[in-house]
Amino acid sequence: MAKRIMFTGGSGKAGRHVVRYLVEQGHQVLNLDTRPLDNPKVRTLITDITDSGQVFNALSSYMGLHEFDPSLRPEPVDAVVHFAAIPRIMLTPDNELFRINALGTYNVIEAAVKLGIRKIVIASSETTYGLVFANEPRKPAYFPLDEEYDVDPMDSYALSKVVNEKTARAFALRSGFDIYALRIGNVIEPHEYELFPKWFADPGFRKRIAWSYIDARDLGQITALAIEKDGLGFQVFNAANDDTSSDLPTKELIERFYPGVPLKRELGEFETLLSNRKARDVLGFRPEHGWLMYVDQS
Repeated sequence: MAKRIMFTGGSGKAGRHVVRYLVEQGHQVLNLDTRPLDNPKVRTLITDITDSGQVFNALSSYMGLHEFDPSLRPEPVDAVVHFAAIPRIMLTPDNELFRINALGTYNVIEAAVKLGIRKIVIASSETTYGLVFANEPRKPAYFPLDEEYDVDPMDSYALSKVVNEKTARAFALRSGFDIYALRIGNVIEPHEYELFPKWFADPGFRKRIAWSYIDARDLGQITALAIEKDGLGFQVFNAANDDTSSDLPTKELIERFYPGVPLKRELGEFETLLSNRKARDVLGFRPEHGWLMYVDQS
């Protein structure tokens, strides 16, 4: 069933692919961002998510494409998808990153809940597990990294994402609405599969992200599934493809780069270390794109 979706951050690397996927599935999307999205089927409303008033106004706005449409009356919104954020450390000062990401997420969730929008999906991150932006290389408590892991980051970006998950949980508890957080792995756009042979030649390069990745189109799929799945309250889902971004077996990667890290369960030969089992079991997620389809191994 087609839904009306407010989408923050749709002009970004991940957002533009997810928005395209949602539109192709027949949904109506209004992009809320600080810069326009190059998609003729989606209008962008320039919005500063750190301004609560702007967010309330935006989430209650008319969603159509044109100011000369027959009716400009706002219609009920079915879902809010929140991707807008400073996407990593070292782009702004740490305190500014934390302010924008934490305050922006609070504003979006608060406005959505108070406006009665009962489905909210937010972008969290694989960085919450504390490996990616640690000051020095760290070993995790166990593999695979799953949603039950006691997340313990030390950087401002991952910390903002942990705070955002707590914010989502608090609002879900007080409202009874469904708020799902997607811990997104390294997003790979279709043209970026050309990078994989270089990564294969240096298998330790992607150690910090535990070789995780998610195809941008598959991120669209898991977002759509999260929108469609009702009644779960607050939930966290890892968003990752089935395999790693290495051509080495998963067992060999662990033995070479994370010796001594215990396994919580037996892993498949090339299985991702950012477990997507919960998304598969609960949402029905089935990745349709992976590097084996696009990287020449001859």
